Amino acid sequence: MAKYNDDYVDISSSSQVDKVFSKKTKNKKGKAKRVFVLILSIIMLLFGTGMVYYYSVLDSLNFEDIDKTQPTTTDGSDSNAVKTDSLIGNEYVLNILLFGQDAHGNGKDDFGRSDTMILLSLDNLHKKIKLTSFQRDTYVYIPGYGDGKLNSAFSLGGVPLAIQMVEANFGIEVDKYACVDFDSFRKIINVLGGVDMELSIEEMEYINAQIDVNNQLSKTEFLEIDYSKDPQIAHLDGYQALWYARNRGAESLGGNPAYSFSGDDWDRTQRQRKLLETIMLSLKEEASLTDIVEIVNEIGPLVTTNLKKSDITFLVSNCMTYLDYEMIELAIPTEGNWSYGRTDDMQSVIVINDWDKVRYDLASFVYEDLVTGTNTTP
Repeated sequence: MAKYNDDYVDISSSSQVDKVFSKKTKNKKGKAKRVFVLILSIIMLLFGTGMVYYYSVLDSLNFEDIDKTQPTTTDGSDSNAVKTDSLIGNEYVLNILLFGQDAHGNGKDDFGRSDTMILLSLDNLHKKIKLTSFQRDTYVYIPGYGDGKLNSAFSLGGVPLAIQMVEANFGIEVDKYACVDFDSFRKIINVLGGVDMELSIEEMEYINAQIDVNNQLSKTEFLEIDYSKDPQIAHLDGYQALWYARNRGAESLGGNPAYSFSGDDWDRTQRQRKLLETIMLSLKEEASLTDIVEIVNEIGPLVTTNLKKSDITFLVSNCMTYLDYEMIELAIPTEGNWSYGRTDDMQSVIVINDWDKVRYDLASFVYEDLVTGTNTTP
């Protein structure tokens, strides 16, 4: 079984979370940063070579480390927050936090916004790749700022604060990160030659409505819909795929009552996971070394990550194993442990009613039988 080199971060539990997690491992300090949903496609492209890896190509990636020397909690205002030395993990599981950035900041203290946050867990023990979506309206503790929506952490402090927020609230240490913005997403999809997705008629109508409302016909085209088939396979370019990934329904989109669609943020995150899974399956079957070199050269400058050359080279050397792993998914918070609520200024938020249960659900999904009370090893 493959083991990670010293770049990999081992994690441990402590007495503060022993009531939820029981297994203890060696504790090391880690690093992490931001990424968009489809940085995963880049990582999986690199997996697909399984052969020679060109360091010159990797130089196109924007390596940007982050400072994780600050404590996970800074103001002590939330007794439910998990301290840095309470985080749990296992040496065979690598957690990479993927950020989807919908807007760039305009200055040193303007970090833009994160539209998507997915934890990719590469589990070598149980031979699985795991995707965990975090609902962006979840009401959480933001270190140094108090309570707020989950996606506010990125706009307040960028990737470092967003990672601290995930760790403080959910008890899982983030090892690495990667980030792309919407423009990068579209380019990645186009470099891949588009993606074939199974869509419902309503999903296709939503994509067409967004293209219409946003006047994008000079850049893309409407999907041709066969109303005798529901669902049906559609070939999506970058613009179309982005609207699919952002679809959480709409009411009178663009002021047009005819452009009203069902859905919510839970549907949106499910679509994002489905898109990632579809891309990875396609890459497994079709990607070549030439394709990979072309893609990384073209989109590399648009990607920000703290995955080092040695990290990626190690992943590539084990790619044939990883590509055979089962892929599973989870949405946080988990069913039955949340409710809708309102903040003092009447913003709609998702309120977690049982933090211990949500932390346990996430840990048992990522680490399975390494967590007390689970027995999910095949």
